[in-house]
Amino acid sequence: MTEDLAPGSASAREMLGSRLGFLLISAGCAIGLGNVWRFPYITGVYGGAIFVLVYFVFLAAILPILIMEFSVGRASRLNMGLALKKLEPRGSAWSKFGWIALVGSYMLMIFYTTVTGWMLGYCWFTVSGSLSGLDPAGIGQFFSAYLASPGKQALGMTLAVAAGFYVCVMGVRHGVERVVKILMVGLLAILVILVIRALLLPGSGAGVSFYLLPDWDKFTSYNFFEICNAAMSQAFFTLSVGIGSMCIFGSYQPDDRSLTGESLWIAGLDTFVGIMAGLIIFPACFAFGVQPDSGPGLIFVTLPNIFNNIDGGRVWGCLFFIFLAFASLTTVIAVFENIISYSVDVWKWSRKKSVVVHFVCMWILSLPCALGFSYLSFIQPLGSDSSILDFEDFLISDNILPAGGLLFLLFCCHKNGWGWNNFIAEADLGAGPKFPGILRPFLTWILPLLIICVFIMGYVNKFFK
Repeated sequence: MTEDLAPGSASAREMLGSRLGFLLISAGCAIGLGNVWRFPYITGVYGGAIFVLVYFVFLAAILPILIMEFSVGRASRLNMGLALKKLEPRGSAWSKFGWIALVGSYMLMIFYTTVTGWMLGYCWFTVSGSLSGLDPAGIGQFFSAYLASPGKQALGMTLAVAAGFYVCVMGVRHGVERVVKILMVGLLAILVILVIRALLLPGSGAGVSFYLLPDWDKFTSYNFFEICNAAMSQAFFTLSVGIGSMCIFGSYQPDDRSLTGESLWIAGLDTFVGIMAGLIIFPACFAFGVQPDSGPGLIFVTLPNIFNNIDGGRVWGCLFFIFLAFASLTTVIAVFENIISYSVDVWKWSRKKSVVVHFVCMWILSLPCALGFSYLSFIQPLGSDSSILDFEDFLISDNILPAGGLLFLLFCCHKNGWGWNNFIAEADLGAGPKFPGILRPFLTWILPLLIICVFIMGYVNKFFK
């Protein structure tokens, strides 16, 4: 039985070089495009500050799963693929679900690499002036033509895959930790500069009001369950729990700090980026009388139009897309590391072999999404006007992530899993805030039901609305 296992047991596993590295890598995994093109938009739609309060409630509800994933990783010093096997009670079957780490990471990356390629492409387009002088219709046509170009889509995806694996082949401390720290510091610095510039635009105050002031009319115009579903989905997915990415970084983390305290820092940094992104987007949109959209239209059509009308817009546009590229690449690197660690732990491959094999596999499996707007545009899995990207996003966001999060929750809370006492012992190891034991009934019974509701609502929203 696992009750005899010592929490945080030492091993020969490569460790991160600093606490800051752990915090920035974990935050980099969580911080992604959802912080930029989804969180600000749904906040404005569902009532501004009122929705933010609801979101914080659900963020606090989901945060324990992040702590659990870190705890499983640190206690086992293994990837999720073997961590469940090491910690599970003898004769149980939890280890049969270890494959979620590999499959979930692939499902996320085979479309995320294409989107990351868009960010890299638009860094070049803004630097080279390709978007300068285009009117709103011209920028929209430019983006449509870019999506429809199989060569450019494949090139961007290839650059994203190559960059991510190049960093990972250098190792945990000298590759992943060092590069992600640089990217995250650059990301945060650019974010602050862009917020200041957006807030100084004439008329920006209307955008701040739309974004952050309570709007009861908007809030009450939606079904409360719909609002809760949106808030919980955003909280769940923004923490990147469920596919073992946080588990692997927990396995690289020393046992000198409590995982509750570290998780609070990571969730805070992730939320900070999401809120600050809204303070770029909405003031800029309202300053120029542009209705903010959601998703790719906002990033690649609406905002480039705004940059074309700002003094020095080419510089500001370049900074913005560098910020997005950094946010995307930190996620790519972190999830690629999860994939590589699976091969090293489970299959006993060398890091070099893992990088080579997974580079080839990732490139091949990412091609359908990259070509989904050109040669494969006739494939519309979720109905008219849908794409391969939409389908792959649905598989990971509405299926694998909730299932993985539920798995960690049940594994840590129930006696036929790793067990509550083992989880608490590992989470509380080291200096810092301790996990509140009073949450045990909520985590054991109520939160699993809420996650199941989110899972069901994902299907309802996709197929019955």
